[in-house]
Amino acid sequence: MSAYPVAEREQVLIRSARDVTELVNSGAARGGHARMIVLLALGGIFLDAYDLTSLAYGITDIRAEFGLSPAAAGAVTASISVGAVFGAWLGGHLVDRLGRYRVFMADMLFFVVSALGCALAPNAEVLVLFRFLMGFGVGMDIPVAMAFLAEFSRLRGKGSKGSRTAAWSPAWYVATSACYAVILALYFLLPEAQHGLLWRFTVGFGAVPALVILLVRKKYMDESPAWAADQGDLERAARILRGSYGVNAVVAEDARAEVRESSGIGDFTRLFRRRYRSRTVQALVVGLAQTFGYNAVAYGLPIIIAGLLGQGALNTISASLALNLVFAVSGGLLGIRLARAAGAWPMTVAGFSVQLLALVALAVIGKPSSTAWLLAALLMLGAFMFAQGGGPGANYMAFASLSYPTSMRGTGIGFNQGVVRIGATLSLFFFPVLSAALASDVFWVIALAPALGLVALLAKRWEPVGYDADAREPVQ
Repeated sequence: MSAYPVAEREQVLIRSARDVTELVNSGAARGGHARMIVLLALGGIFLDAYDLTSLAYGITDIRAEFGLSPAAAGAVTASISVGAVFGAWLGGHLVDRLGRYRVFMADMLFFVVSALGCALAPNAEVLVLFRFLMGFGVGMDIPVAMAFLAEFSRLRGKGSKGSRTAAWSPAWYVATSACYAVILALYFLLPEAQHGLLWRFTVGFGAVPALVILLVRKKYMDESPAWAADQGDLERAARILRGSYGVNAVVAEDARAEVRESSGIGDFTRLFRRRYRSRTVQALVVGLAQTFGYNAVAYGLPIIIAGLLGQGALNTISASLALNLVFAVSGGLLGIRLARAAGAWPMTVAGFSVQLLALVALAVIGKPSSTAWLLAALLMLGAFMFAQGGGPGANYMAFASLSYPTSMRGTGIGFNQGVVRIGATLSLFFFPVLSAALASDVFWVIALAPALGLVALLAKRWEPVGYDADAREPVQ
Protein backbone atom coordinates (compact mmCIF):
# COMPACT_ATOMS: atom_id res chain seq x y z
CA MET A 1 0.00 0.00 0.00
CA SER A 2 1.37 3.41 -0.98
CA ALA A 3 2.40 5.93 1.63
CA TYR A 4 0.26 8.86 0.49
CA PRO A 5 -3.37 9.11 1.74
CA VAL A 6 -6.28 7.62 -0.18
CA ALA A 7 -7.93 11.05 -0.53
CA GLU A 8 -4.93 12.34 -2.52
CA ARG A 9 -5.04 9.59 -5.12
CA GLU A 10 -6.80 9.75 -8.45
CA GLN A 11 -10.52 9.19 -8.08
CA VAL A 12 -12.12 6.07 -9.50
CA LEU A 13 -15.78 6.62 -10.39
CA ILE A 14 -18.26 3.85 -9.61
CA ARG A 15 -21.49 3.80 -11.62
CA SER A 16 -22.71 0.21 -11.18
CA ALA A 17 -22.10 -3.10 -9.44
CA ARG A 18 -20.28 -4.20 -12.58
CA ASP A 19 -17.75 -1.38 -12.13
CA VAL A 20 -16.95 -2.69 -8.65
CA THR A 21 -16.41 -6.31 -9.76
CA GLU A 22 -14.34 -5.19 -12.77
CA LEU A 23 -12.14 -3.08 -10.49
CA VAL A 24 -11.43 -6.11 -8.30
CA ASN A 25 -11.20 -8.59 -11.20
CA SER A 26 -8.70 -6.47 -13.13
CA GLY A 27 -6.28 -6.33 -10.22
CA ALA A 28 -6.33 -2.53 -10.27
CA ALA A 29 -7.51 -2.58 -6.64
CA ARG A 30 -4.51 -3.59 -4.54
CA GLY A 31 -3.14 -3.01 -1.05
CA GLY A 32 -5.10 -2.08 2.04
CA HIS A 33 -6.55 -4.91 4.10
CA ALA A 34 -7.58 -7.15 1.20
CA ARG A 35 -4.77 -9.67 1.71
CA MET A 36 -5.40 -9.83 5.44
CA ILE A 37 -9.09 -10.52 4.75
CA VAL A 38 -8.03 -13.42 2.50
CA LEU A 39 -5.78 -14.75 5.29
CA LEU A 40 -8.61 -14.49 7.82
CA ALA A 41 -10.93 -16.35 5.45
CA LEU A 42 -8.30 -19.07 5.12
CA GLY A 43 -8.12 -19.05 8.92
CA GLY A 44 -11.77 -20.05 8.92
CA ILE A 45 -10.93 -22.94 6.58
CA PHE A 46 -8.11 -23.90 8.97
CA LEU A 47 -10.64 -24.14 11.81
CA ASP A 48 -12.99 -26.24 9.69
CA ALA A 49 -10.28 -28.80 8.98
CA TYR A 50 -8.88 -28.82 12.50
CA ASP A 51 -12.29 -29.41 14.07
CA LEU A 52 -13.21 -32.11 11.58
CA THR A 53 -9.90 -33.91 12.17
CA SER A 54 -9.70 -33.49 15.95
CA LEU A 55 -11.59 -36.69 16.75
CA ALA A 56 -10.09 -38.83 13.98
CA TYR A 57 -7.34 -40.15 16.24
CA GLY A 58 -9.32 -40.08 19.49
CA ILE A 59 -12.33 -42.11 18.41
CA THR A 60 -10.77 -45.29 19.85
CA ASP A 61 -10.38 -43.64 23.27
CA ILE A 62 -13.90 -42.19 23.05
CA ARG A 63 -15.31 -45.65 22.38
CA ALA A 64 -13.44 -47.02 25.38
CA GLU A 65 -14.38 -44.12 27.70
CA PHE A 66 -18.08 -44.15 26.88
CA GLY A 67 -18.43 -47.87 26.04
CA LEU A 68 -19.67 -47.26 22.49
CA SER A 69 -20.57 -49.82 19.84
CA PRO A 70 -19.18 -49.38 16.30
CA ALA A 71 -22.51 -47.88 15.21
CA ALA A 72 -22.53 -45.45 18.15
CA ALA A 73 -18.93 -44.48 17.40
CA GLY A 74 -19.99 -43.81 13.82
CA ALA A 75 -22.75 -41.55 15.12
CA VAL A 76 -20.24 -39.54 17.18
CA THR A 77 -17.93 -39.21 14.19
CA ALA A 78 -20.70 -38.34 11.73
CA SER A 79 -22.57 -35.84 13.94
CA ILE A 80 -20.30 -33.01 12.86
CA SER A 81 -21.16 -33.66 9.22
CA VAL A 82 -24.88 -33.74 9.97
CA GLY A 83 -24.53 -30.29 11.54
CA ALA A 84 -22.49 -29.14 8.54
CA VAL A 85 -25.32 -30.09 6.18
CA PHE A 86 -27.78 -27.73 7.86
CA GLY A 87 -25.11 -25.09 8.51
CA ALA A 88 -24.14 -25.04 4.82
CA TRP A 89 -27.69 -24.74 3.51
CA LEU A 90 -28.69 -22.02 5.97
CA GLY A 91 -25.29 -20.33 5.96
CA GLY A 92 -25.10 -20.19 2.16
CA HIS A 93 -28.51 -18.55 2.02
CA LEU A 94 -27.63 -16.06 4.78
CA VAL A 95 -24.31 -15.21 3.13
CA ASP A 96 -26.22 -13.87 0.12
CA ARG A 97 -28.98 -12.27 2.19
CA LEU A 98 -27.15 -10.76 5.19
CA GLY A 99 -23.63 -10.42 3.81
CA ARG A 100 -20.31 -12.21 4.16
CA TYR A 101 -19.05 -10.33 7.24
CA ARG A 102 -21.98 -11.01 9.58
CA VAL A 103 -22.06 -14.74 8.88
CA PHE A 104 -18.28 -15.04 9.27
CA MET A 105 -18.37 -13.45 12.72
CA ALA A 106 -21.28 -15.69 13.80
CA ASP A 107 -19.58 -18.94 12.84
CA MET A 108 -16.40 -17.98 14.75
CA LEU A 109 -18.54 -17.94 17.91
CA PHE A 110 -19.85 -21.40 17.01
CA PHE A 111 -16.27 -22.68 16.86
CA VAL A 112 -15.36 -21.34 20.30
CA VAL A 113 -18.45 -22.61 22.12
CA SER A 114 -18.59 -26.00 20.41
CA ALA A 115 -14.86 -26.75 20.87
CA LEU A 116 -15.05 -26.12 24.60
CA GLY A 117 -18.35 -28.04 24.87
CA CYS A 118 -16.84 -31.11 23.18
CA ALA A 119 -13.73 -31.00 25.35
CA LEU A 120 -15.84 -30.99 28.54
CA ALA A 121 -18.55 -33.43 27.40
CA PRO A 122 -19.51 -35.78 30.27
CA ASN A 123 -21.12 -38.39 28.01
CA ALA A 124 -21.57 -39.40 24.40
CA GLU A 125 -24.92 -37.62 24.07
CA VAL A 126 -23.45 -34.23 25.02
CA LEU A 127 -20.46 -34.89 22.77
CA VAL A 128 -22.78 -35.58 19.82
CA LEU A 129 -24.71 -32.36 20.55
CA PHE A 130 -21.64 -30.13 20.57
CA ARG A 131 -20.12 -31.92 17.59
CA PHE A 132 -23.37 -31.16 15.77
CA LEU A 133 -23.04 -27.47 16.72
CA MET A 134 -19.41 -27.53 15.64
CA GLY A 135 -20.50 -28.93 12.30
CA PHE A 136 -23.13 -26.22 11.99
CA GLY A 137 -20.35 -23.64 12.33
CA VAL A 138 -18.20 -25.50 9.79
CA GLY A 139 -21.13 -25.60 7.36
CA MET A 140 -21.74 -21.87 7.73
CA ASP A 141 -18.07 -21.04 7.32
CA ILE A 142 -17.35 -22.73 3.98
CA PRO A 143 -19.73 -20.54 1.87
CA VAL A 144 -18.58 -17.29 3.49
CA ALA A 145 -14.87 -18.16 3.38
CA MET A 146 -14.99 -19.17 -0.29
CA ALA A 147 -17.03 -16.05 -1.12
CA PHE A 148 -14.36 -13.89 0.52
CA LEU A 149 -11.59 -15.71 -1.38
CA ALA A 150 -13.40 -15.26 -4.69
CA GLU A 151 -14.51 -11.65 -4.16
CA PHE A 152 -11.23 -10.24 -2.81
CA SER A 153 -9.15 -11.64 -5.70
CA ARG A 154 -8.43 -10.68 -9.29
CA LEU A 155 -9.78 -12.76 -12.16
CA ARG A 156 -6.44 -13.92 -13.58
CA GLY A 157 -2.74 -14.01 -12.74
CA LYS A 158 -1.00 -14.18 -9.37
CA GLY A 159 -3.46 -13.91 -6.52
CA SER A 160 -6.31 -14.86 -8.84
CA LYS A 161 -9.68 -16.30 -7.87
CA GLY A 162 -8.58 -19.71 -9.09
CA SER A 163 -5.38 -19.64 -7.03
CA ARG A 164 -7.02 -18.36 -3.89
CA THR A 165 -9.98 -20.73 -3.98
CA ALA A 166 -7.43 -23.51 -4.48
CA ALA A 167 -5.53 -22.15 -1.45
CA TRP A 168 -8.24 -23.58 0.76
CA SER A 169 -6.66 -27.00 0.10
CA PRO A 170 -3.19 -26.46 1.67
CA ALA A 171 -4.85 -24.47 4.46
CA TRP A 172 -6.97 -27.55 5.12
CA TYR A 173 -4.02 -29.94 5.14
CA VAL A 174 -1.86 -27.61 7.24
CA ALA A 175 -4.70 -27.64 9.77
CA THR A 176 -4.94 -31.42 9.60
CA SER A 177 -1.19 -31.65 10.13
CA ALA A 178 -1.40 -29.12 12.97
CA CYS A 179 -4.03 -31.28 14.62
CA TYR A 180 -1.74 -34.31 14.55
CA ALA A 181 1.15 -32.11 15.74
CA VAL A 182 -0.96 -31.05 18.74
CA ILE A 183 -1.77 -34.70 19.44
CA LEU A 184 1.91 -35.62 19.18
CA ALA A 185 2.93 -32.83 21.56
CA LEU A 186 0.25 -33.82 24.06
CA TYR A 187 1.33 -37.46 23.77
CA PHE A 188 4.72 -36.50 25.23
CA LEU A 189 3.44 -33.85 27.65
CA LEU A 190 0.74 -35.93 29.31
CA PRO A 191 1.54 -38.84 31.63
CA GLU A 192 0.88 -42.19 29.97
CA ALA A 193 -2.01 -42.83 32.35
CA GLN A 194 -3.73 -39.70 30.97
CA HIS A 195 -3.37 -40.52 27.26
CA GLY A 196 -7.05 -41.38 27.16
CA LEU A 197 -7.70 -37.63 27.55
CA LEU A 198 -5.71 -36.66 24.45
CA TRP A 199 -8.88 -36.20 22.44
CA ARG A 200 -10.36 -33.74 24.97
CA PHE A 201 -7.30 -31.46 24.93
CA THR A 202 -7.03 -31.69 21.15
CA VAL A 203 -10.65 -30.73 20.53
CA GLY A 204 -10.59 -27.96 23.13
CA PHE A 205 -7.48 -26.42 21.59
CA GLY A 206 -9.58 -25.62 18.52
CA ALA A 207 -11.11 -22.70 20.43
CA VAL A 208 -7.74 -20.87 20.50
CA PRO A 209 -7.40 -19.91 16.79
CA ALA A 210 -11.10 -19.00 16.68
CA LEU A 211 -10.57 -16.56 19.56
CA VAL A 212 -7.53 -15.08 17.79
CA ILE A 213 -9.60 -14.43 14.65
CA LEU A 214 -12.34 -12.83 16.72
CA LEU A 215 -9.83 -10.53 18.40
CA VAL A 216 -8.33 -9.21 15.13
CA ARG A 217 -11.57 -9.00 13.14
CA LYS A 218 -12.37 -5.34 13.89
CA LYS A 219 -9.07 -4.06 12.55
CA TYR A 220 -9.02 -5.94 9.26
CA MET A 221 -12.29 -7.68 8.38
CA ASP A 222 -14.85 -5.98 6.17
CA GLU A 223 -17.76 -6.78 3.89
CA SER A 224 -17.25 -7.86 0.28
CA PRO A 225 -17.52 -4.75 -1.96
CA ALA A 226 -19.00 -6.91 -4.72
CA TRP A 227 -21.80 -8.07 -2.39
CA ALA A 228 -22.52 -4.53 -1.16
CA ALA A 229 -22.74 -3.26 -4.74
CA ASP A 230 -24.90 -6.21 -5.71
CA GLN A 231 -27.32 -5.17 -2.96
CA GLY A 232 -27.60 -1.74 -4.54
CA ASP A 233 -25.43 0.00 -1.92
CA LEU A 234 -22.75 1.56 -4.11
CA GLU A 235 -21.79 4.06 -1.39
CA ARG A 236 -20.90 1.21 0.95
CA ALA A 237 -19.03 -0.61 -1.81
CA ALA A 238 -16.97 2.52 -2.49
CA ARG A 239 -16.27 2.93 1.22
CA ILE A 240 -15.04 -0.69 1.44
CA LEU A 241 -12.81 -0.19 -1.61
CA ARG A 242 -11.28 2.84 0.08
CA GLY A 243 -10.79 1.04 3.41
CA SER A 244 -9.85 -2.48 2.28
CA TYR A 245 -8.03 -1.71 -0.97
CA GLY A 246 -6.84 1.87 -0.53
CA VAL A 247 -8.64 2.83 -3.77
CA ASN A 248 -10.09 6.34 -3.93
CA ALA A 249 -13.47 5.06 -5.13
CA VAL A 250 -16.32 7.58 -5.46
CA VAL A 251 -19.89 6.98 -6.59
CA ALA A 252 -20.62 8.94 -9.77
CA GLU A 253 -23.61 11.27 -9.92
CA ASP A 254 -25.13 9.28 -12.78
CA ALA A 255 -24.65 5.93 -10.97
CA ARG A 256 -27.32 3.29 -11.30
CA ALA A 257 -27.84 0.86 -8.44
CA GLU A 258 -29.50 -2.40 -9.41
CA VAL A 259 -30.53 -4.99 -6.85
CA ARG A 260 -30.44 -8.52 -8.24
CA GLU A 261 -33.39 -10.82 -7.77
CA SER A 262 -33.67 -12.72 -4.51
CA SER A 263 -36.75 -14.63 -3.44
CA GLY A 264 -36.15 -17.04 -0.58
CA ILE A 265 -36.49 -20.59 -1.88
CA GLY A 266 -36.08 -19.11 -5.35
CA ASP A 267 -32.42 -18.53 -4.52
CA PHE A 268 -31.95 -22.31 -4.66
CA THR A 269 -34.08 -22.87 -7.77
CA ARG A 270 -31.87 -20.46 -9.71
CA LEU A 271 -29.09 -23.03 -9.42
CA PHE A 272 -31.07 -25.35 -11.68
CA ARG A 273 -32.07 -22.87 -14.34
CA ARG A 274 -30.82 -23.69 -17.81
CA ARG A 275 -27.76 -21.44 -17.53
CA TYR A 276 -26.43 -23.07 -14.35
CA ARG A 277 -27.99 -26.55 -14.24
CA SER A 278 -25.12 -28.58 -15.72
CA ARG A 279 -22.56 -26.65 -13.65
CA THR A 280 -24.51 -27.30 -10.47
CA VAL A 281 -24.87 -31.03 -11.14
CA GLN A 282 -21.22 -31.46 -12.12
CA ALA A 283 -20.02 -29.55 -9.05
CA LEU A 284 -22.22 -31.75 -6.84
CA VAL A 285 -20.95 -35.04 -8.29
CA VAL A 286 -17.30 -33.92 -8.16
CA GLY A 287 -17.79 -32.70 -4.58
CA LEU A 288 -19.47 -35.92 -3.48
CA ALA A 289 -16.81 -38.06 -5.12
CA GLN A 290 -13.86 -36.23 -3.63
CA THR A 291 -15.33 -35.91 -0.14
CA PHE A 292 -16.34 -39.58 0.09
CA GLY A 293 -12.89 -40.76 -0.92
CA TYR A 294 -11.04 -38.19 1.17
CA ASN A 295 -13.11 -38.69 4.32
CA ALA A 296 -12.74 -42.44 4.13
CA VAL A 297 -8.96 -42.23 3.75
CA ALA A 298 -8.01 -39.08 5.69
CA TYR A 299 -10.31 -39.43 8.70
CA GLY A 300 -9.79 -43.16 8.67
CA LEU A 301 -6.03 -42.69 8.35
CA PRO A 302 -5.21 -43.59 11.97
CA ILE A 303 -7.28 -46.77 11.64
CA ILE A 304 -5.71 -47.64 8.27
CA ILE A 305 -2.13 -47.01 9.46
CA ALA A 306 -2.69 -48.89 12.69
CA GLY A 307 -3.89 -51.84 10.61
CA LEU A 308 -0.92 -51.63 8.25
CA LEU A 309 1.76 -51.13 10.87
CA GLY A 310 0.18 -53.21 13.61
CA GLN A 311 2.12 -51.16 16.13
CA GLY A 312 1.53 -48.59 18.87
CA ALA A 313 -0.09 -45.18 19.07
CA LEU A 314 3.13 -43.20 18.60
CA ASN A 315 3.82 -44.75 15.19
CA THR A 316 0.21 -44.17 14.16
CA ILE A 317 0.32 -40.47 15.12
CA SER A 318 3.76 -39.94 13.52
CA ALA A 319 2.83 -41.67 10.25
CA SER A 320 -0.45 -39.72 9.99
CA LEU A 321 1.41 -36.44 10.54
CA ALA A 322 4.12 -37.34 8.02
CA LEU A 323 1.64 -38.33 5.32
CA ASN A 324 -0.26 -35.07 5.73
CA LEU A 325 2.84 -32.86 5.76
CA VAL A 326 4.87 -34.59 3.06
CA PHE A 327 2.12 -35.45 0.60
CA ALA A 328 -1.14 -33.56 1.25
CA VAL A 329 0.36 -30.14 2.02
CA SER A 330 2.87 -30.33 -0.84
CA GLY A 331 0.11 -31.40 -3.23
CA GLY A 332 -2.06 -28.51 -2.07
CA LEU A 333 0.73 -25.96 -2.57
CA LEU A 334 1.35 -27.31 -6.06
CA GLY A 335 -2.38 -27.09 -6.71
CA ILE A 336 -2.38 -23.32 -6.05
CA ARG A 337 0.27 -22.76 -8.70
CA LEU A 338 -1.22 -25.09 -11.28
CA ALA A 339 -4.82 -23.93 -10.77
CA ARG A 340 -4.19 -20.60 -12.52
CA ALA A 341 -1.89 -22.15 -15.16
CA ALA A 342 -3.69 -25.36 -16.10
CA GLY A 343 -7.21 -24.76 -14.77
CA ALA A 344 -9.46 -26.70 -12.44
CA TRP A 345 -10.80 -29.27 -14.92
CA PRO A 346 -7.50 -30.93 -16.05
CA MET A 347 -6.06 -30.87 -12.53
CA THR A 348 -9.15 -32.53 -11.08
CA VAL A 349 -9.16 -35.20 -13.81
CA ALA A 350 -5.48 -35.94 -13.14
CA GLY A 351 -6.08 -36.09 -9.38
CA PHE A 352 -9.00 -38.49 -9.60
CA SER A 353 -7.00 -40.72 -11.97
CA VAL A 354 -4.07 -41.02 -9.55
CA GLN A 355 -6.43 -41.67 -6.65
CA LEU A 356 -8.19 -44.45 -8.54
CA LEU A 357 -4.89 -46.18 -9.29
CA ALA A 358 -3.68 -45.76 -5.69
CA LEU A 359 -6.85 -47.24 -4.17
CA VAL A 360 -6.84 -50.20 -6.55
CA ALA A 361 -3.19 -50.81 -5.63
CA LEU A 362 -4.03 -50.69 -1.91
CA ALA A 363 -6.85 -53.19 -2.43
CA VAL A 364 -4.53 -55.54 -4.32
CA ILE A 365 -1.73 -55.23 -1.72
CA GLY A 366 -4.13 -55.98 1.13
CA LYS A 367 -2.39 -56.75 4.43
CA PRO A 368 1.33 -56.20 3.70
CA SER A 369 3.29 -59.43 4.01
CA SER A 370 6.73 -57.83 4.00
CA THR A 371 8.49 -54.51 4.60
CA ALA A 372 8.58 -53.85 0.85
CA TRP A 373 4.80 -54.24 0.53
CA LEU A 374 4.29 -52.12 3.65
CA LEU A 375 6.33 -49.30 2.11
CA ALA A 376 4.39 -49.70 -1.13
CA ALA A 377 1.09 -49.40 0.76
CA LEU A 378 2.25 -46.27 2.60
CA LEU A 379 3.48 -44.81 -0.70
CA MET A 380 0.03 -45.42 -2.24
CA LEU A 381 -1.60 -43.66 0.72
CA GLY A 382 0.81 -40.78 0.14
CA ALA A 383 -0.01 -40.73 -3.58
CA PHE A 384 -3.72 -40.57 -2.76
CA MET A 385 -3.17 -37.62 -0.38
CA PHE A 386 -0.87 -35.81 -2.86
CA ALA A 387 -3.41 -36.22 -5.66
CA GLN A 388 -6.18 -35.01 -3.37
CA GLY A 389 -4.22 -31.90 -2.39
CA GLY A 390 -3.31 -30.91 -5.95
CA GLY A 391 -6.38 -32.25 -7.76
CA PRO A 392 -9.98 -32.55 -6.54
CA GLY A 393 -9.15 -31.25 -3.07
CA ALA A 394 -7.69 -28.01 -4.41
CA ASN A 395 -10.11 -27.45 -7.26
CA TYR A 396 -13.57 -28.77 -6.46
CA MET A 397 -14.33 -25.54 -4.60
CA ALA A 398 -13.63 -23.65 -7.83
CA PHE A 399 -16.51 -25.51 -9.50
CA ALA A 400 -18.83 -24.62 -6.62
CA SER A 401 -17.82 -20.98 -6.13
CA LEU A 402 -16.55 -19.57 -9.45
CA SER A 403 -19.42 -20.90 -11.57
CA TYR A 404 -21.92 -18.41 -10.10
CA PRO A 405 -22.20 -14.60 -9.92
CA THR A 406 -21.96 -12.65 -6.67
CA SER A 407 -25.73 -12.59 -6.15
CA MET A 408 -25.95 -16.39 -5.84
CA ARG A 409 -22.40 -17.43 -4.95
CA GLY A 410 -23.12 -18.07 -1.27
CA THR A 411 -26.28 -20.02 -2.09
CA GLY A 412 -24.43 -22.07 -4.71
CA ILE A 413 -21.57 -22.95 -2.38
CA GLY A 414 -23.94 -23.61 0.53
CA PHE A 415 -26.20 -25.89 -1.48
CA ASN A 416 -23.20 -27.77 -2.85
CA GLN A 417 -21.66 -28.15 0.59
CA GLY A 418 -24.95 -29.24 2.16
CA VAL A 419 -25.34 -32.09 -0.32
CA VAL A 420 -21.63 -32.93 -0.18
CA ARG A 421 -21.83 -33.11 3.62
CA ILE A 422 -24.56 -35.73 3.31
CA GLY A 423 -22.01 -37.83 1.45
CA ALA A 424 -19.43 -37.00 4.11
CA THR A 425 -21.83 -38.07 6.83
CA LEU A 426 -22.41 -41.41 5.14
CA SER A 427 -18.69 -42.00 4.62
CA LEU A 428 -17.81 -41.09 8.21
CA PHE A 429 -20.61 -43.27 9.56
CA PHE A 430 -20.01 -46.32 7.39
CA PHE A 431 -16.21 -46.32 7.12
CA PRO A 432 -15.59 -47.76 10.62
CA VAL A 433 -18.25 -50.41 9.94
CA LEU A 434 -16.98 -51.25 6.44
CA SER A 435 -13.36 -51.23 7.57
CA ALA A 436 -14.14 -53.69 10.37
CA ALA A 437 -16.11 -55.96 8.02
CA LEU A 438 -14.00 -55.82 4.83
CA ALA A 439 -10.47 -55.10 6.09
CA SER A 440 -8.30 -54.11 3.11
CA ASP A 441 -11.12 -54.91 0.65
CA VAL A 442 -12.69 -51.62 1.77
CA PHE A 443 -10.39 -49.91 -0.74
CA TRP A 444 -12.42 -51.43 -3.60
CA VAL A 445 -15.47 -49.60 -2.26
CA ILE A 446 -13.59 -46.32 -1.81
CA ALA A 447 -12.25 -46.59 -5.38
CA LEU A 448 -15.78 -46.08 -6.70
CA ALA A 449 -15.55 -42.42 -5.58
CA PRO A 450 -12.77 -41.20 -7.92
CA ALA A 451 -14.23 -43.33 -10.70
CA LEU A 452 -17.55 -41.50 -10.35
CA GLY A 453 -15.75 -38.15 -10.28
CA LEU A 454 -13.99 -38.96 -13.55
CA VAL A 455 -17.30 -39.86 -15.23
CA ALA A 456 -18.82 -36.50 -14.18
CA LEU A 457 -15.83 -34.52 -15.47
CA LEU A 458 -15.52 -36.38 -18.76
CA ALA A 459 -19.24 -35.93 -19.43
CA LYS A 460 -18.74 -32.17 -19.87
CA ARG A 461 -15.60 -30.03 -19.87
CA TRP A 462 -16.45 -26.93 -17.85
CA GLU A 463 -13.62 -24.64 -16.75
CA PRO A 464 -14.55 -22.20 -13.95
CA VAL A 465 -11.03 -20.74 -13.45
CA GLY A 466 -10.68 -17.43 -15.29
CA TYR A 467 -14.42 -17.25 -15.95
CA ASP A 468 -16.12 -13.94 -15.11
CA ALA A 469 -19.42 -15.12 -13.65
CA ASP A 470 -20.60 -11.56 -12.99
CA ALA A 471 -20.45 -10.57 -16.63
CA ARG A 472 -23.76 -10.76 -18.47
CA GLU A 473 -23.94 -13.93 -20.53
CA PRO A 474 -26.52 -15.34 -22.96
CA VAL A 475 -28.97 -17.93 -21.65
CA GLN A 476 -27.60 -21.41 -22.33
